[in-house]
Amino acid sequence: MKKHLPNAITLLNLFFGCCALASIFYGQFVAAFWWIFAAVTADYADGLAARLLGVQSTLGKELDSLADMVSFGVVPGVIYYVLLANHFHPEGASGLVYEATPGFLAAVFSGLRLAKFNLDTRQSTGFIGLPTPSSTIFTAGLMLIYTFDSFGLRPLVSNPLFLYSCVLVVSYLLVSEVPMFSLKFKSFAWKGNEVKYVFAGIALVLLVLTWEASFAIVILLYIIFSVFQYLAGKSRAGNH
Repeated sequence: MKKHLPNAITLLNLFFGCCALASIFYGQFVAAFWWIFAAVTADYADGLAARLLGVQSTLGKELDSLADMVSFGVVPGVIYYVLLANHFHPEGASGLVYEATPGFLAAVFSGLRLAKFNLDTRQSTGFIGLPTPSSTIFTAGLMLIYTFDSFGLRPLVSNPLFLYSCVLVVSYLLVSEVPMFSLKFKSFAWKGNEVKYVFAGIALVLLVLTWEASFAIVILLYIIFSVFQYLAGKSRAGNH
C-alpha cells in the first residue's frame, strides 16, 4: 500500500492543476491561486513521501512530469493568456484572442524543461534553469496583483509589453544553464540548508509586508540571487 502513496499524491497535483485551469478560465483568480498552492504542496509532498518511505520509482518520476506539465506548465501559460486577453478584450472575447496566444510560450518551454530535466543527471541536489513550480508561483503572483491591486500595480501587470517580456524571460530561464538552488529539504538540519532557511525567512517577511505581491517578488529575488551566485562562481573560476 505504501508504495502507491507518493503516486497518489502526485495525481492529486494533477487534479489540483485541472481545477486551477477551470478557475482561471472562469475568472475565479483567488480560487485558482489556492488550487495552485495545493498543487505546489502536493508536488513537494510526493517526493518527500517517496524518500521517507523508500519507494521511489520510474513510474513516479514519469507521473510527476506529467502532473507538473499541467499544474506548472499549462497553468502559467493560461494565466498569461487570460491576462493578455482581458487587456485586449476587456468586455470579453467570443473566441481565441490571437494577441494573447504568446502567453502559451510559457507552457511550451515548461514542457521542454520537464523533458530535459528527466534526462539531466546534474539536477539531483539543485536545478539547472528555473524550476516550473517557481515559474508558476511567479505567474500566480502577477494574477493576484491584478486581482487585488493593493499597490496600484494592475496597469503594470496587465500591460502587454510587460507580460510579453515576462513570458520571454521566464521561457528563457526555464531552459537556461543557470544553476538555481532547490527549495526542497532532504533533512531539516540547519547544516546544508542554511540558504534555504534564510530564503524561507525572507519570504515570510515579504508575505507579511507585501501580501499578494510577495509571491512574484520572492521568485524574482530567487532568480536574482541564483544568477548572482552563478556569475560570481564563473568569475571566481575565471580568476584561477
